[in-house]
Amino acid sequence: MEAKQVKTTTDAREIIVSRELSHVKVGVFDIDGILRGKYMSREKFLSALDKGFGFCDVVLGWDCNDQLYDNTKYTGWHTGYPDAPVRILPESCREIPFEPDTLFFLAEFSTPAEKICPRGILRRVIDKAHTMGFSAYVGFEYEFFVFNETRESIREKHHHNLKTLAPGNFGYSMLRNSVDTDIYQQILDISESMDFPLEGLHEETGPGVLEAALVADYALHAADKAALFKTFTKVLAQRQGLLATFMAKWSPDYPGQSGHIHISLKDDKDNPVFFDAAGSDNMSATLRQFVAGQQKLMPELLAMIAPTINAYSRLVPGFWAPTVATWGMDNRTCALRVITGSAQAQRVEYRVGAADANPYLILAAALASGLWGIEQGLELEAGVQGNAYDQQFAEHLHFPPTLWDAAQRLKQSTMARQAFGDDFVEHFAASREWEEREFRKHITDWELARYLEII
Repeated sequence: MEAKQVKTTTDAREIIVSRELSHVKVGVFDIDGILRGKYMSREKFLSALDKGFGFCDVVLGWDCNDQLYDNTKYTGWHTGYPDAPVRILPESCREIPFEPDTLFFLAEFSTPAEKICPRGILRRVIDKAHTMGFSAYVGFEYEFFVFNETRESIREKHHHNLKTLAPGNFGYSMLRNSVDTDIYQQILDISESMDFPLEGLHEETGPGVLEAALVADYALHAADKAALFKTFTKVLAQRQGLLATFMAKWSPDYPGQSGHIHISLKDDKDNPVFFDAAGSDNMSATLRQFVAGQQKLMPELLAMIAPTINAYSRLVPGFWAPTVATWGMDNRTCALRVITGSAQAQRVEYRVGAADANPYLILAAALASGLWGIEQGLELEAGVQGNAYDQQFAEHLHFPPTLWDAAQRLKQSTMARQAFGDDFVEHFAASREWEEREFRKHITDWELARYLEII
């Protein structure tokens, strides 16, 4: 049996036993979209297929640097960091091409941790869509920089003066992707073999920056594949003596790294619902309401969309990132770009997200806000014509300026609490407040250069 044929616990048991594997690799994504996991013995894994297993809930109670939150209720020193129940997802079985005779399985947290599990949050939104008669079809796009550095060398250099894979600006370069074909081909190969296939991979403008477009899929599968693509692209690069980053903006000299999402809806008969040949620009009433909901709620959900301190350095004019919750027809200066075409092609591109966002959470925000717009029957404002950076917009469309402000908006959002639950909103907002507080503990190079001698 091949890994891609595994669909049920019976299939998973059969492939493990037939291959006589001694260990299996299992992972679960945390609040920041980081894959946490371990090797499990065959006996432990087979038992866990039916009963689940315990995973220390600290992975939901610490940051990306393994520092413990001191402001959350779900877990902490006050709970003793117990094990949280986790279920294995047999249909996620994948071969790991560079680990012979090893299979990988995704897992997700069960109740009560399911209330704050990122994958669980997205499933909640998808279930809501199904009750409304919709399924979401989604394609993720990522930009990421590749460096001729290692995990050791970036620390030796204190993350300064890093050497990129290639010099200069050379978007869509055939020269670059032919000279550096080894890393390109390996990314393409692992994406196919681990079932997060790409429909495109090219050199983006900037030294050593690539852009990958994942093949579209139904929402939950698309988020799984996006999260795994980010993880294993970094793994692959480091195994080749390189380093890939999905950080939102690593240098003030270059545009940030986007994580755009293309979304369309289908009805319960699998028919697209965003297209109407009689509508303006072929936009159906459903699409107009969906985009209106996304536009209206984007500022109050921004903490889920731009979840790091660094993400707000990307949201500045003139660097291909939106700064206001705007929409337009095929307009890349807007936060929401409606792409017109055939019934199958008509979609909205959610452009505000950076590459550092948790795929499950940003998709949950993008999808839930659109569904809310349909529920409310919202009217869509006029779209932006021309350069959105040069125009003035109403205050309610402006983004919170910092992660702290975004966390406060999220906590105050009635829609967020209804869509994602109070437990998640409180926990996630607290984790973003923690991130802001951690940042404030540090003195930047800018502060030293500006104040040390003169003030």
